[in-house]
Amino acid sequence: MWIFSLRRTCFNDRFPPAKKGTAEKIVSSGVLPILAQVLRKKSPLTSQVTLLVAEMAREAAVRERCIEAGLVTALVPLLNSPDQDQLLHTGRAIGRICFENAVQQTQLVENGVIPRLVAIMQQYPENDPLVNVCLLALCNLADVDAAREALVEVGVAEVLTYQLKRAPDAERRHLILEVLGSLGESDVLKLQFVEAGVPEALSEMIRTLQGGSDTHDLCSIKVASNLIVTLLLGDESMQKCFGEGTGMVYQDVLSWIQSANTELQLSGALAIANFARNDSNCVKMLDLGVVPRILDLLEQHVAEGDVSVQHAGLSALRNLAIPASNKVRMLEDGVTERIRTLLRSDMPPVQFKLLGTLRMMVDGQEEAASVLGKDEVLLARVMEWCEAKDHAGVRGEANRLLAALIRHSRNPEVIHTVIKADGVQHLISMATSEHVIMQNEALVALAIASAIDIEAVQEPFRDADLLPTLQKMLDDPVVAVEVKFSALGLICSLANSSMLREQITSLNLRDTLSKLSTHTSTKLAKQADTVMAVLSETA
Repeated sequence: MWIFSLRRTCFNDRFPPAKKGTAEKIVSSGVLPILAQVLRKKSPLTSQVTLLVAEMAREAAVRERCIEAGLVTALVPLLNSPDQDQLLHTGRAIGRICFENAVQQTQLVENGVIPRLVAIMQQYPENDPLVNVCLLALCNLADVDAAREALVEVGVAEVLTYQLKRAPDAERRHLILEVLGSLGESDVLKLQFVEAGVPEALSEMIRTLQGGSDTHDLCSIKVASNLIVTLLLGDESMQKCFGEGTGMVYQDVLSWIQSANTELQLSGALAIANFARNDSNCVKMLDLGVVPRILDLLEQHVAEGDVSVQHAGLSALRNLAIPASNKVRMLEDGVTERIRTLLRSDMPPVQFKLLGTLRMMVDGQEEAASVLGKDEVLLARVMEWCEAKDHAGVRGEANRLLAALIRHSRNPEVIHTVIKADGVQHLISMATSEHVIMQNEALVALAIASAIDIEAVQEPFRDADLLPTLQKMLDDPVVAVEVKFSALGLICSLANSSMLREQITSLNLRDTLSKLSTHTSTKLAKQADTVMAVLSETA
């Protein structure tokens, strides 16, 4: 929407607005079509008529009448005038008439207004009132798809970067930031902004404003840092800002993490998470010592800190832990010990991200999984989260971490600790999840536990009705083939227990297996035959 009439400082009017209702009286005289004719003829009165229309359009009641009289179509060509006052009056008039009128705004774009607005700012970059009018126009047209497409072709990034660097006050800053925020949703414009130096200009602005307490400055810092985070969502733009760890934007982001400003801390953590979207960046950032800074930030917010900052910090750590080489180094640096302080958090978003981060840390890391899997305090908390009825995400991540500790440690002590913590029932429940990946993770964990120490798990498995659960899964035609395959593999391991073999017989599982041996999936049918053969051998 066009919001010129809401921005008092953008007009610098020569005289105060007329009394309310005056414009309606003028319009009722039938003068509007005459004014439109005068504008089309470009007479010596054009500038004064344009100013008159702009003043009348302050009143919402006359705007539709102005459109009906053809004033918008008469005004648009005047944006090509070489007279700066004429351009100023025209911009205000069009903006006020088309305020909150999506149809008119779209028509303006179709009539080529976008290139002209940018050209005016390029021609008269020091004319602040005129620049403001153009910026407001761009701000309100930015949501029109055709406007964004047009802006790709006209070098708007350079214009906005220049104006951002010379913004004389908070209002101008906010206006430019709003335009950048709206246009930054376009991947093409996002890259153009980065190439034009927008992130560096934003970083410089933040550095200039930091340390003060002015409300407007703090608002600018918040919006600008959020904008940088948004620009980093594009892969190419992110890499340009990273600059192999030497880019100015990346260096500034590191300083944000250590700032006393919570908004900057949040944006800094989110930016690090965005930079950590590929393995080479992750390895480089670890070399440059980013992890201790994130850990310091997290510890700062453990007690009564900001949930969003904790969530963002954990997101950054999780992304950094994806490369296998980074996992080893982060474990050596004691990362798992330090982030366990967050276990006391009562905030579901933090719990969810903490569980995911720990799961990523133990992925493929036998030692880490063994250490965490034997931690009774950790497991007790994980058990609580496995029962988080009001938070499905936390519950799912807790179960996945529990399964991961067994899968990646393959350690008898971990299995015993999980049994002692009553984790078996949670794994069995996880095996019946609606998500195939979770079902398979649970079944694999149960199979590993039974293969490593069948004596330790047979009683808990029996008491938790594992075999009846598996039989129900195998009989259910809706259950995925890969899940049934994993279930059959688990039954093979369970057959090594005389206690569980008795249960297999009592449940008549052979009939279920016999039916599966004719399944359309050759792989599943073969697995069913294998299980029946194993049962025959162990009978």
